[in-house]
Amino acid sequence: MEKRPLGKTGLEFTTLSFGASSLGAEFRNIDLNEACQSVHTAIDRGMNFIDTSPFYGRGMSEMLLGRVLPEIPRDSYYLGTKLGRYAGQHFDFSARRVEESVDISLERMKVDHLDIVLCHDLEFVEMSQIVEETLPALRKQVEKGKVRFIGVSGYPMKMFKYILNNAKIDVLLTYNHYTLQNDMALELVPICHEQGVGLMNAAPFSARLLTNAPLPTWHKATPKVREIVKQAADHCASRDVDIAKLALQFSLANPDFTTCVTGSANPKRISQWVDWTEEPLDETLLAEVLEILKPIHNWFYIEGRPENNDEPTVDA
Repeated sequence: MEKRPLGKTGLEFTTLSFGASSLGAEFRNIDLNEACQSVHTAIDRGMNFIDTSPFYGRGMSEMLLGRVLPEIPRDSYYLGTKLGRYAGQHFDFSARRVEESVDISLERMKVDHLDIVLCHDLEFVEMSQIVEETLPALRKQVEKGKVRFIGVSGYPMKMFKYILNNAKIDVLLTYNHYTLQNDMALELVPICHEQGVGLMNAAPFSARLLTNAPLPTWHKATPKVREIVKQAADHCASRDVDIAKLALQFSLANPDFTTCVTGSANPKRISQWVDWTEEPLDETLLAEVLEILKPIHNWFYIEGRPENNDEPTVDA
């Protein structure tokens, strides 16, 4: 699988990475054996980065990785986790919790270091705390050798711009913002390039929105958004193409994003995704689908504190 440099870190990630949120049963009930096998499948099919968080399954994702990772040579993958969000409404970005969270993640996953640690969903808290307390505390974990590189992850573009303007980070992970429906993350490309920040994209399917699978109950897509996406999915089906395939290929095609993170607890699904990466992108179908999605292009929802979000510009 193709590899791309991650900012100035010196790391090179495969264009497709394994997202372990699925191991926390965030989308459906899972079979534990299948979930563990999905990690092996991802590595065996060439992915070299695993992304997780203590929030996924409230520790379940990291615990399951702790069952699998000891069976895989540590030099065959890079590992990233997060901190700060631990339950739906439980956030703690204090310096004390930073050290505790890193140590617990290391213990759960049975590894001696983390390649990346991200502040998770920081749009739910006051931004100044992240800049003045959390990131400096996380940088101390780098000095101790527990963590190699640090950064942030979350949803709103406004939040990312604040961090990039006020703090020194190594990497950034955005989700739902570089897809067939929403390409707002392109705003971050020149800033990250100028600062040498590694830019990663996640959720090419926008939490199942750009697939034929049922949406999770917590999905925030409006009826209008769902209706128009179904039109796009039906158009793809009329050409014997799964919209998920087009969505994945689109997100992978842009070299400004080092990698695209997506995950499943189904090994066959993961293998299918890798197969899709090896097939050419249908540029004609892509243009037709983007035209169908135009009325909801760059529609987004509010996440976290309102002041950490931009004002919506698309009426959907």
